[in-house]
Amino acid sequence: MSARRQPIEYADASAEVRAVYDDIMATRGTDWVNNFWKVLAHDPPTLRRIWANIKQVMGPGALDPLTKELLYVAVSASNGCHYCIASHGAAARRQGMSEAQYSELLAIVGLANETNKLVTALGVETDAAFR
Repeated sequence: MSARRQPIEYADASAEVRAVYDDIMATRGTDWVNNFWKVLAHDPPTLRRIWANIKQVMGPGALDPLTKELLYVAVSASNGCHYCIASHGAAARRQGMSEAQYSELLAIVGLANETNKLVTALGVETDAAFR
């Protein structure tokens, strides 16, 4: 059995899945659902849970929408998730991210990954002033 699943299109989705698709489109103000959700639709409880979590975490809060998208892109770059980099990169651009900001973000991600690995490999003890 392959881990890869084909997307479930709206026309082929159950009523339960269509309800989530409808909410995604209404919340995002769009007329389409991206492949991440269509693949998650093979497991409707997971689809509902992840969508509810995304709405809560990425919705209004203490951080502005652009900052949330930038953080998502940074973590996605660190984790090597090409799909999430593309998806949240597009969302960040819609929120006003410039190419200069994207380049700087990636430089920070690269620097943090390098220094994190050095600290871990060298067993650097945390300074008392940081605690």
